[in-house]
Amino acid sequence: MECVIEYRDKKLKENNRFMAAINDLIAQIQDVELRNKIEQEVNRMNKQKKFGLVFEEHLPECTPLYEMPVNCGSNVALKSGNINDIYRVIAINNEKALCMKEDEQAEWNIADLVVVAKFGEPIYPYLKQIDSVCNAPDSDLWHTLIEADNYHALQLLEYLYAGKVDCIYIDPPYNTGAKDWKYNNDYVDGNDSYRHSKWLSMMQKRLKLAKRLLNPEDSVLIVTIDEKEYLHLGCLLEELFPEARMQMITSRINKKASTRVGQFARCDEYIFLLQFGNMNIQKSKNSMLDVTDNSNPDAKEVKADTIWNSMLRRGSEGSSRQESPNLFYPVWVNEKTKKIEAVGEPLPLSVDRHDVEKEPPKQGLRAVWPIRTDNSEGRWQLGFDTLKIYLEQGIAKLGAYNKKRDQWAIVFLKKKQKEQLADGVIISKGRDLDGSLILEWNEDMEQDREPKTMWVRDWHDASTYGTNLIDKIIPKRGFAFPKSLYAVQDTIRFFVSNKPNALIIDFFAGSGTTLHAVNLLNAEDNGQRRCIMVTNNEVSVEEAKILTAKGLHPGDEEWDKVGIARYVTWPRTICSIEGHDINGSSLKGNYIGSNQPMAEGFKANAVFFKLGFLDKTTVSLGRQFRELLPVIWMKAGAIGPCPSLNTDQLPTMMILSENKFAVLLDENYFSEFEENVNQDSNIETVFIVTDYEAGYRTMIQSLAVENTYQLYRDYLDNFRINQGRKQA
Repeated sequence: MECVIEYRDKKLKENNRFMAAINDLIAQIQDVELRNKIEQEVNRMNKQKKFGLVFEEHLPECTPLYEMPVNCGSNVALKSGNINDIYRVIAINNEKALCMKEDEQAEWNIADLVVVAKFGEPIYPYLKQIDSVCNAPDSDLWHTLIEADNYHALQLLEYLYAGKVDCIYIDPPYNTGAKDWKYNNDYVDGNDSYRHSKWLSMMQKRLKLAKRLLNPEDSVLIVTIDEKEYLHLGCLLEELFPEARMQMITSRINKKASTRVGQFARCDEYIFLLQFGNMNIQKSKNSMLDVTDNSNPDAKEVKADTIWNSMLRRGSEGSSRQESPNLFYPVWVNEKTKKIEAVGEPLPLSVDRHDVEKEPPKQGLRAVWPIRTDNSEGRWQLGFDTLKIYLEQGIAKLGAYNKKRDQWAIVFLKKKQKEQLADGVIISKGRDLDGSLILEWNEDMEQDREPKTMWVRDWHDASTYGTNLIDKIIPKRGFAFPKSLYAVQDTIRFFVSNKPNALIIDFFAGSGTTLHAVNLLNAEDNGQRRCIMVTNNEVSVEEAKILTAKGLHPGDEEWDKVGIARYVTWPRTICSIEGHDINGSSLKGNYIGSNQPMAEGFKANAVFFKLGFLDKTTVSLGRQFRELLPVIWMKAGAIGPCPSLNTDQLPTMMILSENKFAVLLDENYFSEFEENVNQDSNIETVFIVTDYEAGYRTMIQSLAVENTYQLYRDYLDNFRINQGRKQA
């Protein structure tokens, strides 16, 4: 925090010096009226400038275009070097490229170079299908994994789903310095005067894009973080999303805690929740402070204990014997039968309770008194006559024995529990041997509650239900610090349980927990929620050293196959959907909560894309539509299997009833296209290729669909990214 204050003070001093210089210049203006106007305007602008998070800006990394051919005029970098160390190709001869950087010349093999797009240069993305998994052929629901730098993927997603996303859940790098998987958790730049600025700059650019995706009327942004950056992230979120209602949750993710030399052992992390418009949390039968869960059979006994309340008065005011002598009396219990057999009368203050214990009403009985934890004499919550009535009704009984204090508890039903019993929220299964009612929660009628801001749940443990679960699905493919599957499920459930068709995006997908959690939610309530995941395909630092020693580089097949997207995220997605591990063996055990066997998998489908970039010089009519077809499919809702074209020969039109969209590629065939679209009730979205706005408007008037889009002959201009467009 000291660095934040130091940096803030530095900037304030700089601003004061700047304003002093401005005021000196204004004072030199001879025209009084003009001087006053300028002074008023400067004051107005200065008042509008609020204190916010100050950090140094960092431009995004340059973009390597591995599939782009190296030509004369291309900007290139060495595959084995720094991607920002850019040369321009001035000549090519015999697979050699002569390159220039300022006054420096160098010659390299073309095979050692990669084409690079600088920030601000337009690049033209497309989606290349890598793989798919179909475990629900009759379902229209298809999830998506996109292998890409999330900065570029988010720009593409903006075109596709601006203002349409219900929930964004992200678990960004925590900037701890760990270098396991990229993003490598290390965004500290030694050249920064403020060590957090590179991380903040990275997050700011992505959150600005995320803002454009969220539905402003009803959506949520969920961001997890630990103590390294939570203060800075909180300030950044407040600055970027002033319209949101923001809360921070404390969540226990490691019961054993991580030891840190000279520090407290960390067992928790934080969750920022930003709610937009009408988005409200859904109440829960679990307060999130309950370690166990109603749906867990092993928790029934623990859960039942929450019905009964201690009869000992808590607190300090009015809780002593002296203050309420009529509520200090013995309760006589038989320790063998664990039954209350008699209730004594209140003791006058002058009578010592130990004298009473010498004369029990029956041999073998023991007196239980309202003794507080400090061993002082307290008082009961019920009068002795009322306790007798409660015992007859079965709503008071002997509670647990505290061995350390050698003391029994007396428990009873409070007013709220009695009302719940009458309403059927609590049900009686008869009488126990001691005469008390056998009570349990009626799970069908249990009242929903407002969850708390501290979450303590056994299955949020990241080791057991994150690391161990991944090792179960994809053995020996370790992924550092994965989230518990159930922690993610619980978090997003609060916001989309009432949205069975929600669109959920995770652009720091990591091991793929979010999609797994969405499938689990859908399985519970037959929902059709769709998940889009984005992750890069970086390898671990150690793996990169090994691969580099072999002469390999990013973009090489052997390198790419051990990247996170292809080695962890996608294999987990396939295996969890189909119900087996990567060796083909059925998964053992059940999912907590639903008791659904893991071996059953999920009735779901998913497609795996790689975000690629097309050569600007090849963008022309008829040459790139095939590559853009998956983008159009996503724009139309990603319904049904992603279509493809296996030929460069373009059809005049495409009527894709299974995918619920149609494309007119030759406007000369509009009459036939119109007839086909209007006769097909499945078509919900139409794309028309035409250069003419007036013609497009005329054509769509006769189409019986609501969603129509104009695709220009230069298709890729519609999806051009990387130009630093103005953002909210």
